[in-house]
Amino acid sequence: MFPLLSKPRPTVARKPAPPETRTLDVAGRLMPLTIKQHDRATRITLRIEPGGRALKMTVPKGLAQREVNAFLDRHQGWLLTKLAKFSIDSALCDGREILLRGVKHRIEHTGSLRGLTEAVIVDGRHMLRVSGLPEHLGRRIATFLKKQARADLERLARFHAHSIQAPVKSISIKDTRSRWGSCSSEGNLSFSWRIVMAPASVIDYLAAHEVAHLKEMNHGPRFWALCEKLCPHMEEAKSWLKRYGSQLHAIDFD
Repeated sequence: MFPLLSKPRPTVARKPAPPETRTLDVAGRLMPLTIKQHDRATRITLRIEPGGRALKMTVPKGLAQREVNAFLDRHQGWLLTKLAKFSIDSALCDGREILLRGVKHRIEHTGSLRGLTEAVIVDGRHMLRVSGLPEHLGRRIATFLKKQARADLERLARFHAHSIQAPVKSISIKDTRSRWGSCSSEGNLSFSWRIVMAPASVIDYLAAHEVAHLKEMNHGPRFWALCEKLCPHMEEAKSWLKRYGSQLHAIDFD
């Protein structure tokens, strides 16, 4: 007689713990905070989401809450300094200014229920005239900016792609927060429409950057050399994005 061999029980993968969400008070400014445990994390990392509207924290798995709280207490000053560049009240309204291709435009709500949103120059001043209901002003401005961004980026991307004989399959305009643009191996380009608020040279750089990926799907020396060939003002544009890019994400169009 041979003893019956029991079958090994199948290993059931444990689901990762769901992220913890809470609200953090930073000197009276209430910030949504997401805390995520990561198996391979060896230290705590804290970052401000693009636009300065939320915080994201990654911690080692099983870290005690007291250590998380102590870390947040120690970094209150750092958060306060970093968040200072973001306006708490970032909603758009009549009389405020918004950038279009790096130029400040004063928002003028016409009071008319119908009409196109248009950028005009009146007595040497740049204006953005917006019709419709006041509560729809931000949404109508966003629609206008999206159209302007699509026109600029399609023209620039196809120009740069033609110069290096690289086919573009499609171009999409989105409101991405983690990156300004992307390029797939199939030749699909994607851009954040908020870039249209940046100076024209920065918009050109973003188009050239993603087109360069059609030839070099990496960020190696050959990629940067090609990118600079397409966009000689690359370094200045990169510096502008690094310094001011987050402010474009902070604008509330809702």
